Amino acid sequence: MTLLAPERHERILDRLRRSGTITVQEIARDLKVTKETVRRDLDQLETAGSLQRVHGGAVASSSPSRRETSLRQRQSEHSAQKQDIAREALSFVPSSPDASLLLDAGTTTEALADLLATGPTGEHHHTRFLTTSSVPIAQKLAEVTSLDVEVLGGKVRGITGAVVGASAVATLARRQADVAFIGTNGVDAGFGLSTPDTAEAAVKSGLVRAARQVILLADSSKLGLRTLVQFATLEEIDVLITDAEPHAELAHALADAGVPVIVAGTQ
Repeated sequence: MTLLAPERHERILDRLRRSGTITVQEIARDLKVTKETVRRDLDQLETAGSLQRVHGGAVASSSPSRRETSLRQRQSEHSAQKQDIAREALSFVPSSPDASLLLDAGTTTEALADLLATGPTGEHHHTRFLTTSSVPIAQKLAEVTSLDVEVLGGKVRGITGAVVGASAVATLARRQADVAFIGTNGVDAGFGLSTPDTAEAAVKSGLVRAARQVILLADSSKLGLRTLVQFATLEEIDVLITDAEPHAELAHALADAGVPVIVAGTQ
């Protein structure tokens, strides 16, 4: 049976995790594809930061678990997919004016914030209460009359615009919101949800624990990846919204964890 590109990529990365180095010849033999296909796959995985090309094959990337790109750069990556995911996520925003929401930092959650900012505001006497760990999101939503916006206090990470620190974590420990929308740097079958920074991971964990329902927003470039710090297991997620079907290993792990997957943009 011919493997799809995401399945080939996962098998390549799995072998790389086990051996530390791979050759084009052995991958072509194992996957029963041409060497040209393997070279193309390796080029794509190197572009994604998942490995480093060397003559005749590839080695593990020097620091994939700590790699972060700037907020500005990430806003321009996979933007159409993130907008599709945000539109799908909008259906999980409670309509009740008494509802409470948590919104994580990240470019996909920020796409959801854009929809909340431009949508109908209504004439409710009471407004939905929204807590966010993102300074850019708080700024976008500050003047939305149907939302009562709280931004967590603490230190702001310039690279992500996320608030981190003990104060933010302590505030979340005293919250129990209706729904949280969470972003991630990686979604792995065995490792769960992860992010490169320990301080940001602590806040993300707090957001997950502080909600009755947890909606994970992750474009397909995050599927199958693991970064330095785990902040949640798959079992702690209620729904995954993405833009492509997960590869077989991750799909099975999500099913075992009872997490339904919604593929946005397929309607």
